[in-house]
Order: sequence, then C-alpha cells, then structure tokens
Amino acid sequence: MTDTRMAPYAALLLRLALGVMFLAHGLLKIMVFTPAGTAGFFASIGLPGWFAYPVMGAEVLGGLLLIAGIQTRYVALALVPVLVGSLWVHSGNGWLFSSENGGWEYSLFLTFAALASAALGDGAYSLKSLVNGNRSSTVSPASAV
Repeated sequence: MTDTRMAPYAALLLRLALGVMFLAHGLLKIMVFTPAGTAGFFASIGLPGWFAYPVMGAEVLGGLLLIAGIQTRYVALALVPVLVGSLWVHSGNGWLFSSENGGWEYSLFLTFAALASAALGDGAYSLKSLVNGNRSSTVSPASAV
C-alpha cells in the first residue's frame, strides 16, 4: 500500500533527481561539448545537426522546470522523446552504461523515471504548491490529470 503521507516527498525526490540530471546533461552539451560539437555529433549518428539545439534547450529548460516543480506532468512527458532518442543512440552499445560509448540501461531507467514523475505530478515543495501556500501537494486519483 502506498503511504500517501510520504508520496509527495517521494515525488519531490524523483522530480529533483530528474531535473538535475536533465540540467547537467544539457549544460554538458553546451559548456563542454559546445553546441557546434553537439550538432556535429548528432550529424555523425545520422540525425540532423540542427536537432541538437532543441534537445539542448529541452534538457536545460526541462531540468529547470522539473527542479522548480512547474507543470511536472507535462514537462516529464515532453522529455520522454529526448530519452527515447537517447535509447536509440545507445542501443547498439550493449546493455550496461559502462560499455564503450555507454549502454542503454540508463536511458531506459530514465525513461521510466520520467513516466513515473509524470504519473505522480509535482509533489512537495513545487512552485505551484508554495504559491498556493501548501508545503506539499498530495497525490490522489481525484487530482491526477
């Protein structure tokens, strides 16, 4: 049975972990690999190079929105295609992320984590709940959208 008193805090932890991960990966592409380098990588694997720019934007903006707890359900769902793309990129490298060029298990885990975050919603300490004066946003079937 789900502990409904703790569910908002579990959603918070999941939301923060996903948000930080997306922000870190987006900033890695921008600050370390550079936008041009990331676009070149996308082109080298058969994707349009320009596609790197919306992916970097989605990762940074999506990460920030998840951390803040703004429209968590929609943001998490909107980021699933980025994760599915990551699955495709790493699919030929084997299961484990320790494989050369990274495996696909991390991308698969993150895809399911994003879907779980979308199902749970904002959770505790979201910007919406803080604006409304609530410390936590309870998860209930009636509030699920």
